[in-house]
Amino acid sequence: MSPDRSEILEAFKHSGLRCTSQRYAIFDYLVRHPVHPSAEQVYAAVNRKDPRASLATVYKALHALAEAGLIRELTLDGNAIRFEAATTRHHHFICRACGRVEDVDWFELPQFSRQVSIGARKLEGYDLVLHGLCESCSSAT
Repeated sequence: MSPDRSEILEAFKHSGLRCTSQRYAIFDYLVRHPVHPSAEQVYAAVNRKDPRASLATVYKALHALAEAGLIRELTLDGNAIRFEAATTRHHHFICRACGRVEDVDWFELPQFSRQVSIGARKLEGYDLVLHGLCESCSSAT
């Protein structure tokens, strides 16, 4: 279930980020559409409803939302940065046929949690991206 207006406003308040109309529209879109869009896709979607935000404004708002911890920025396979409102720990699955990006429930990778073979580096986190065929594409073959 998507949050209502008061829950979104509370999230802004809790993060300390000022809630402008553009930030609200962008965050609301990401919460209601968990499709991992690029900034350009967010821009197109938000401007269909209210064509007042420039692409630069959308980029600035997305980065402000990410800095405040309200959304996550994702770089998947070296492609354009994508965005999502799901900030809980999870992995991603990319379909090699249709390109769809799906969330996968979090699971630990024991060798990383023990910091095996990373030398003197200090592990702060990791993101796992799985590849294959999504349910729709695998049933079509």
